[in-house]
Amino acid sequence: MWHFVLLIVCAVVIYLSCEWFVNAVEWLGRRLNVGKMAVGTILAAFGTALPESVVTLVAVTTGGTAESKDIGVGAAMGGPLALATVAYAVTGVALLQRRRKLAAAAGAAAVPAGAAVGGARGGATAVGRGGPGAPDERGEVLTGPGELARLVKDQRWFLAVFVVKVALGLVAFAFKPVLGLAFFAVYAVYFWREMSGGSATPHAVDHAAGDTAAGAQDAVVDDDEDELEPLKLQPRREVPATWAVVAQTLATLAVIFVSSQLFVHQLDAIGPMIGLPAAVTALLLSPIATELPEIMNAIIWVRQGKTKLALANISGAMMIQATVPSGLGLLFTPWKFDHALTWSGVVTIVAIVYLLATMRAHRLTPVRLAVAGLFYLVFAGGLVFILS
Repeated sequence: MWHFVLLIVCAVVIYLSCEWFVNAVEWLGRRLNVGKMAVGTILAAFGTALPESVVTLVAVTTGGTAESKDIGVGAAMGGPLALATVAYAVTGVALLQRRRKLAAAAGAAAVPAGAAVGGARGGATAVGRGGPGAPDERGEVLTGPGELARLVKDQRWFLAVFVVKVALGLVAFAFKPVLGLAFFAVYAVYFWREMSGGSATPHAVDHAAGDTAAGAQDAVVDDDEDELEPLKLQPRREVPATWAVVAQTLATLAVIFVSSQLFVHQLDAIGPMIGLPAAVTALLLSPIATELPEIMNAIIWVRQGKTKLALANISGAMMIQATVPSGLGLLFTPWKFDHALTWSGVVTIVAIVYLLATMRAHRLTPVRLAVAGLFYLVFAGGLVFILS
């Protein structure tokens, strides 16, 4: 019973900590004068994914048994899978909910205008159509100039690195550990590319969140992307002190790390209690629990109308998970995949190919993002078959 209570408490603590974290990291991005996308792809992603990489480092370097090292390898494969499927799917569902909420609000606001012009019939028509300027659930997630192209580029980087990562797990040769350094180099290049993008990134309309004003037909600037809420540690100051920004960032990261580890431990204890084999819990549920901070960040940013940051956070976390834990695994383990790890790699690749095809066709809608979650169900079905 206590495990279930602690699980819920940890989830709530993670969510509240993530609210404070995204609030601080946006101010940190402004202090460092980096672009909005870099706030998501580098600062937020690095902050939440780095503690997970520390866990992998401890597992592969201090683990005295092969099983301990396998935990690190499993984490290096499970993280990208959860991000490419569950994280994107949750973001899609959050976008759908936000759009429907805004559409309902637009429809309600249109009732008086419709009644004044055309009586009851006009009001009914306005409501039926969701009102002028109501968000369209079929609309693309990113419509600003260069936004989708940048996300496509990130996913291509990830796919290329991940394919090599999986291929290395299927073969054995003497100098394989040396290639671990190449993965660190790839992330260093990615880091430099994102941070050197500057702060001049254009802030375009976030149609995914449905923030277009009622009756607006043309593109307008989405102020939600630019406006920052007061720092929670100094709510009365228009511009917070740098020390407060850094303190809030580091403190929330510490809380997120501790509560995330407790969440995973509770999940590991609950799995056998409800009849799940330990292997299924470790390979199926633990990756989602580990990536919970990134998922929470995405939900919070979508609620605030900052879809660009939500997607950037996921893609940035995917790049970290594809490089840093993999480099550690290659350096300190044999990096040899069994059937379950190979299956997780295949499903991840297929999910990214699906997302890339959708993005390149300019059809990345909330519904299609949500569909990515089905790939995790496919993985679950295959995993049960492999382990049976």
